[in-house]
Amino acid sequence: MLSHFAAALGVLGLLTVVPGPDMAVVTRRAVAAGPAEALRTVGGIVTGLLTWGALSVAGLAAVLAASAAAYLAVKLTGAGCLVFLGAQALWHNRRDAPAPAGGGTRPTAGSPWRTGLVSNVLNLKIAVCYTGLLPALAPPRLPAAWAMTLLVLLHAVLTLAWLGGSVFLLAKAGPLLQRPRVQRALGRTTGVVLIGFGLAVATASA
Repeated sequence: MLSHFAAALGVLGLLTVVPGPDMAVVTRRAVAAGPAEALRTVGGIVTGLLTWGALSVAGLAAVLAASAAAYLAVKLTGAGCLVFLGAQALWHNRRDAPAPAGGGTRPTAGSPWRTGLVSNVLNLKIAVCYTGLLPALAPPRLPAAWAMTLLVLLHAVLTLAWLGGSVFLLAKAGPLLQRPRVQRALGRTTGVVLIGFGLAVATASA
């Protein structure tokens, strides 16, 4: 059993650290609004993972992943969400945008927790991963539901540690990130990355 958990830890760890929409959303929030809102965004992302985990254990995520029409609808909605966030970042960091008063961070629209939750829940890669990968990683000696639950919790903890650590590093670079020119450059970069992820999601096959 320990060997199965060690293998699962390695696979889920790699899945966690691969750059994706979650990291881009957190980075954008950290640059635009500071570490506190970025951590709330991380909380929303982890809540999204737990939501997908609960659906996977209940079998609903497998049904969604197997339905071409449902998959397409949610995929396009998620892609649109990422493109919107990217376009919003580009707009807030356009060349002639006024700098925030006092050199602080720019105000952002919407709840950071909700932004993280929506971006993760609309990421069908999580549903496909949880329904296709986790059963293969589950220790065979445990009941399937318990094994899946443990793996989902493990992935949530890894994600919280990885994204939370990233926010901590971004906070350490706070004085540098507060420079208007650096903020605009990072905002534009994350905006382009989010739009790129959105387009990749929209054109990806099931």
